[in-house]
Amino acid sequence: MSDSRGSGTLAASLFPSPVGALLAVVEESGALRRLEFARGRTRAQIEAELAGGPPVEWDDGRCGSVERQLEEYFTRQRRAFELPLHLLGTPFQLRVWHELQRIPYGHAVTYGDLARRLGNPRSVRAVGHANGANPIAIVVPCHRVVGASGKLVGYGGGLDIKRFLLEWEGARPPGLPEAGRNGEQGSLFG
Repeated sequence: MSDSRGSGTLAASLFPSPVGALLAVVEESGALRRLEFARGRTRAQIEAELAGGPPVEWDDGRCGSVERQLEEYFTRQRRAFELPLHLLGTPFQLRVWHELQRIPYGHAVTYGDLARRLGNPRSVRAVGHANGANPIAIVVPCHRVVGASGKLVGYGGGLDIKRFLLEWEGARPPGLPEAGRNGEQGSLFG
């Protein structure tokens, strides 16, 4: 597992978005370490959750590029993020998270597709667990992974947010022709 030694003081910020408040945690280097749905948690609750790791200070300025790029995403001015990331996880999780970043905007793949891309078609459950442990929501687009039939399954932010993000991007389930995009007949959410 990667460790957190030498990362210095982390900066945290809470900011609004169309899917609710988001929590960003950035390292001194500027690398994004966490992006998650705040789900009504207070700063004190978040600080308690982050206790035991590197010190954290609330600093909207240091998290500014994360907030700016997400604002651009939510105003359809950005389809790809250009943020340095510091993903902490097992070697398998890191492989899954890097593969997630290869799923294009506006597309969805199944957990089975992802397992095959990783060279082990029988690792669907392990891929699902790694997907669920993704510490950087939206930017590492775990929302772009759907069940074998194209059905929405599992998402840390809730299925309503997963649906919103996929619809926002005009995503389509694997195998659906382009004509089924953006709410037309054959939509993922039909």
